Amino acid sequence: MFKLFKKKRKSFINPVKVDMHSHLIPGVDDGVKDFEESITIIKKFLSLGYKKLITTPHIMKEFYDNSWDTLAEPFHELKKLLYEQRIPMEIELGAEYHIDEFFIEKLDRNEKMLTFGDNHILVETSFYNAPVFLKDVLFELMTKGYNPIFAHPERYFYLAQNSNLLNELKDMQILFQINISSLQGYYGKHAKKIAEKIVENGWVDFVGSDCHNIGHVDALEKTIRSKSYQSIEFKNIQNNRFFRR
Repeated sequence: MFKLFKKKRKSFINPVKVDMHSHLIPGVDDGVKDFEESITIIKKFLSLGYKKLITTPHIMKEFYDNSWDTLAEPFHELKKLLYEQRIPMEIELGAEYHIDEFFIEKLDRNEKMLTFGDNHILVETSFYNAPVFLKDVLFELMTKGYNPIFAHPERYFYLAQNSNLLNELKDMQILFQINISSLQGYYGKHAKKIAEKIVENGWVDFVGSDCHNIGHVDALEKTIRSKSYQSIEFKNIQNNRFFRR
């Protein structure tokens, strides 16, 4: 006999209320192109259960020579638009710093960095080659009172070739942030494999969208509804510490 009613599957509620890696300020890097796109994406984040977005424009001397001076005006314009349109999303300005010789100069000069939370700073490297001074720079950041978050370690080809370095960074107590969509293979097979390893080892400290455009937030929604995302031990994820009710 056919069952007239099927048991309805309980929908998954995203426990992460804060996204701490995105590129939602128009025209300052390779992220969104205009404020209309920013607003469209932010509304999508709201529909996925997010309450706060920490947007993190690239700071990379040769391509995106950003600072508070270049970012403050468009950031406040975005906040103003959210207020005027009564969109209940909290936003905060951070940055994604590229570790290179220019970053080291900033660090040596004790230049004020764009941080968030408890002096957290988001950093990245080249996707193909590890800086020879990577561990030294991360250690110096820690000695200066910063809490470095290593952005999307699963996307670095040099870590796919040298998994020992991944272990060494974790032994240094470096915080790891994986891109959520990596778990669905959005960035390729190697990124998916390393992301799964980081999850299995319990090394995920933060999850982020790394959202640059509407396509990224669509991929984010698909992953959030997947088993691979739901398998994460969310009790260890620290994103929500950046949201104060």
